[in-house]
Amino acid sequence: MTAVVAPELQAQTAPRQRVLVYVLLGIVFGVVLTKSEAVSWFRIQEMFRFQSFHMYGIIGSALAVAATSVALIRRFEVRALTGEEVALAPTEFGTGRRYWIGGTVFGLGWALTGACPGPLVALIGTGATTFVVAVLGAVAGTWLYGFLRPHLPH
Repeated sequence: MTAVVAPELQAQTAPRQRVLVYVLLGIVFGVVLTKSEAVSWFRIQEMFRFQSFHMYGIIGSALAVAATSVALIRRFEVRALTGEEVALAPTEFGTGRRYWIGGTVFGLGWALTGACPGPLVALIGTGATTFVVAVLGAVAGTWLYGFLRPHLPH
């Protein structure tokens, strides 16, 4: 399906300007993650050992913002800048096995690297260049899933 862009938005911004906006938003996001200590290996370790509420507060805040945003998108039938309807497909839970397996793999990777995929680039930006290995692993895992997805029971 191709998107029909509203005429007033067609020449609004050049591709370079859009990329710059995304880069700036990424930098702001990285600063927020760093200042909130969401990139701290020690904070993550405290969370997995149930020694501190700090990371649970950050995750809970993110869930509250996401749930509120989804509710508002549905209630006010928000449209994208291109004029397309923002459609949120209903989730089919099935047996839940894929969520348990995926969550376990995700959690193991998070615990082993000491970093959630979100702040990996922020960690590299702070000078922790060893996390390049974790980024490459995340990219390889994503590619592998995309390759195997047609053969997996969904």
